Amino acid sequence: MTSPSTIAPKFLSAGNELGVVAVGFSGGQCKPGVDAAPSALIESGLLNQLKDDLSYTLHHDDTVHTYSELLPSQDPPHRNMKNPIAVSAVTRQLSTQVYSHARHGRLVLTLGGDHSIAIGTIAGTSRAIKERLGREMAVIWVDAHADINTPETSESGNIHGMPVAFLTGLAREKGAREELFGWLGEEPCLSLKKLVYIGLRDVDKGEKRILREHGVRAFSMHDIDKHGIGRVMEMALGHIGTDTPIHLSFDVDALDPQWAPSTGTPVRGGLTLREGDYIAECVHETGSLVAMDLVEVNPSLEAMGAQETIRAGCSLVRCALGDTLL
Repeated sequence: MTSPSTIAPKFLSAGNELGVVAVGFSGGQCKPGVDAAPSALIESGLLNQLKDDLSYTLHHDDTVHTYSELLPSQDPPHRNMKNPIAVSAVTRQLSTQVYSHARHGRLVLTLGGDHSIAIGTIAGTSRAIKERLGREMAVIWVDAHADINTPETSESGNIHGMPVAFLTGLAREKGAREELFGWLGEEPCLSLKKLVYIGLRDVDKGEKRILREHGVRAFSMHDIDKHGIGRVMEMALGHIGTDTPIHLSFDVDALDPQWAPSTGTPVRGGLTLREGDYIAECVHETGSLVAMDLVEVNPSLEAMGAQETIRAGCSLVRCALGDTLL
C-alpha cells in the first residue's frame, strides 16, 4: 500500500497539483515507435496511480500531442541536423505547454517522446522559475548518453543527441531564424554549472571534450560502481545545493537493457531499476523537484520487453513524485 509523500515542496506554490503533458513525438531520432510511449504509460494506469495513490490533482488535457499540424512538408538538414524545423516547432510549442503549468507553481510531468523534447520542457520550466522565483534552475540528466553534441560534433545528426547543447547555448547560431531554434533567444535556459549527469556510459568524442572544457559535473557508471549510488547522489545533490529548483530529465536507457530493453539506443552496463528508483527517490526527498521528463520508452522495440520497460518507467515516475512504502 502506497501513500502520499510527507515531503514539503520548497519551490511549488501548488505542490499537490500536477501538470501533465503527453508528447507523442519521435522526430529527434530515426526509429519509429517512441511516439507511442505516452499512450502506453497512461494505459498502464500511471496517471490514475498518481491521482489515487499519491493524491495529486491532475491537470491534463487527456490528449497525446503529436503536433502533426506543426510538421513541415519540407524539412531539409541544417547544420547537420535532421528534421530541424519540425523539432524546433514542436519543442517551441511544448515549452509553452510546460510553462502554462509551471507558472502556476505546479509540478510538471512530461511523458515523451524522444529526448529532443527536453529542449522544450526545460525551456518552459526555466522561464517559469525565473519569473516566479527569480532563480536559476538545475537539471539532473539521467542517461546513458550526454546529449550535449552540437550540430557540428554530432555524427548522426539526430537532435535527441543535442538538447543540452541547445539549452546551455553551446549550439547557439548567431542570427538563427525563429523556426531553427532562434526562439530560444540569446540567454541560455540552463547554466553548465547547474547541470549534473548520472549514469553516463556511451559518450561521443566531441561530447567528452565539451564536458572536460566546461567542467561539467558528470557521474559515469564507473563512478557509480566505485562509490555506490548513495554516495553519487550525495555528491550530485551537494553540487546543486539545497536552494535550487531541480528539473529531472530521465532517459529510460539509463537503465540496463535487462530492466528496460524497449528503448532506441540501449547500452549494456547501466543502472539497475532499484538504482534508478533510488535516484528518483533522492531527488524527491530534497523537496526541490519542480519538473520531470520521462523519455525514450519505445514499445515497438524488443516487443517481448515492452511491458517491462513501461513498468520500469512508471516506477521511476512514482518514486520521483513521492511513492513511499513507509
